Amino acid sequence: MASVPFPEARRTIVAVGRWLDSKGWAPATAGNYSMRLDDGSFAVTVSGRHKGRLTEDDVMRVDAAGMSLDGKKPSAETALHMAVYRDFPDAGAVLHSHSPQAVGLSRAFPAATGWTLAQHEMLKVYPGIPTHDTSRTLPIVDNSQDMAEIEAAIAPRLLDGDALPAYLIRGHGLYGWGRDMAEAERVIEATEWLIAAELAEIGFRNGSSM
Repeated sequence: MASVPFPEARRTIVAVGRWLDSKGWAPATAGNYSMRLDDGSFAVTVSGRHKGRLTEDDVMRVDAAGMSLDGKKPSAETALHMAVYRDFPDAGAVLHSHSPQAVGLSRAFPAATGWTLAQHEMLKVYPGIPTHDTSRTLPIVDNSQDMAEIEAAIAPRLLDGDALPAYLIRGHGLYGWGRDMAEAERVIEATEWLIAAELAEIGFRNGSSM
């Protein structure tokens, strides 16, 4: 687990917002990002900000319950970040991306509760996976305006010993986390790549390129 001073977290979150926006994974004001701070609180993005245009003033502090510590309004999904930090004490950063591929996959298979990723070299990016010769399931949960519903649906599945540090909210986007921001970035990028690869494979099998 990495915990950092608030000024460092602000700079890091601004930078990651620009990176995710450059990938096309943070359209409009979509997405939210957070980091664990060295004083026991958490840095999160302020609600309603375009993530490719963040300034340090667009990053605020909340307590472990997701309550504002500086009078600013946190992202509506802060509760999902806090659930990750609570359930995974080693987590130091959480990212939420909105790629069209991730959203499209979750919508194209409306009955799916997960997507199995097997025999991909990219699986070795995830912590604790030493070989491509394995499989992991990326959980998919239905969307809701009630964060408690999403949290209740996903929590038992993430605590499975073979769970990836990521999950999809159907029609919404991808959550991923790591011990620090660098690891969280790798998890998000690897998962987004794997989703795109799976969709490309489906397209080729169906006789079309994607």
